[in-house]
Amino acid sequence: MTRNAPTAMSQVAAGAPRVPKRVAAVILNSLKGGVVPRIGLPYITVGREAEIRALLTDLSLIADGGASFRFLVGRYGSGKSFLLQTIRTHAMGEGFVVADADLSPERRLQGGQGQGLATYRELIRNLSTKTRPEGGALGLVLDRWVAATLPSASADSELSGAPIAAAPYATTSGANAPAPGKAATDAEQAAHGRAADETETSAEQTERNLAADEALNQTLAPLEELVHGFDFARMLRAYREASLEGDDERKSYVLKWLRGEYRTKTEARAELGCSTIIGDDDWYDYVKLFAAFLTGAGYKGLLVLIDELVNLFKIPNSITRQYNYEKILTMYNDTLQGKARHLGIIMGGTPQSIEDRRRGVFSYEALRSRLTQGRFAAEGMRDMLAPIIHLHPLTYEELLVLIEKLQQIHAGYFGYEARLSEGDLVQFLQIEFGRVGADTHLTPREVIRDFIELLDIAFQNPNTPVARILGSVGDNGGSGLAEHSGGTQPSGGSAIVAPADSGRDASEFAEFKI
Repeated sequence: MTRNAPTAMSQVAAGAPRVPKRVAAVILNSLKGGVVPRIGLPYITVGREAEIRALLTDLSLIADGGASFRFLVGRYGSGKSFLLQTIRTHAMGEGFVVADADLSPERRLQGGQGQGLATYRELIRNLSTKTRPEGGALGLVLDRWVAATLPSASADSELSGAPIAAAPYATTSGANAPAPGKAATDAEQAAHGRAADETETSAEQTERNLAADEALNQTLAPLEELVHGFDFARMLRAYREASLEGDDERKSYVLKWLRGEYRTKTEARAELGCSTIIGDDDWYDYVKLFAAFLTGAGYKGLLVLIDELVNLFKIPNSITRQYNYEKILTMYNDTLQGKARHLGIIMGGTPQSIEDRRRGVFSYEALRSRLTQGRFAAEGMRDMLAPIIHLHPLTYEELLVLIEKLQQIHAGYFGYEARLSEGDLVQFLQIEFGRVGADTHLTPREVIRDFIELLDIAFQNPNTPVARILGSVGDNGGSGLAEHSGGTQPSGGSAIVAPADSGRDASEFAEFKI
């Protein structure tokens, strides 16, 4: 659905929320540097309604105990990482735990030199929740789970060693004081009463501890049925015991084990008495264990975001590439066949890294046959429930609303009145889409970067008219904007017109010989 640009822009200008300066600085600096900010995304999110709606459907499935797997496919700068961060923020707000990582030459899904384990460590290091959105939430999650496994509040005070308040005895003196013999008798009875109470309290405490241990065993039993589940449950028990005893050193050892930071089994055996460590071949099994475990800590599930799949495409060795694609196939089959629970996986990559049949994901025939688009999908009728979601370019109206939001954030951060009128914004888009190849190659990243540069220059040169700054780029009519907007004009007084025909025949460039 196409929105009316003037109306949307009026709403942006009139009701734009005030952005905190710290958040505004992160937004502007990140976008000008070509990266996605990790905070403040709701202030600048536009479009992508269909994609977001499809991914929110996946979150509902994960919360109900299912699993999902998606590829987000788009060119560099088309908004893949932005959409991933948007979903990340929303998922944390809905009670999910989110782990994200970017692949690199040192971080892959499989490798002979610990590259797969390096990806696992990055995911666990970036483990985030609503109260710890910046990452590093593993300790917080475990502490919350320990609190959930403790008995009632009264039992908590007993387990923590807090003294139990005895029944108060009124001090008496003077005429109301009892006789010496009677006082001795009362003292003996009180002593017997206290001894009986202590015996009863000890029995009750033992009974509550047994009940808590039984409940803990029932909680961990489903985990022990999974691959490597016994060792995982053993580490959880060790962390719980260390928490109750106040043994911070042992807690740190368990965290080190769960992060996959033990390099040898000998080291783990010496510190934890465990001869198993998380390795390059089995790290994904522990991701599934985490997803199943998190529901017991009060969360809805685990969402794993893996970006920059192009780094698998760039692996020079074909056998190593195939091993990495086999790992993707394992994840895909586990999630769609119901072997994983409360787990969602979203991977982002370029069209070449996915669809290239020589080096991309489609070079692995088992994946290509599963992911290839069907016959009935066509332009304008996309299947948003398919495993692959292709990101289409933002419409011109959405870009117009986006740059208006950026201008409001920029003006609020630097404390000046916004200078660019609606006509200036339209002229800026005309210049951007008037470049050769803009129709197919221009991305939101380039538009945003150029616009923030324009705002910075206009702010630093307040005496220079904006029209002069825009005119210095060169005279163009924004033919791409006019042709593809279907004749609509984003503003009443700023018509977008195509340039006059240059008189040259384009066919002369259609074919040539060297």
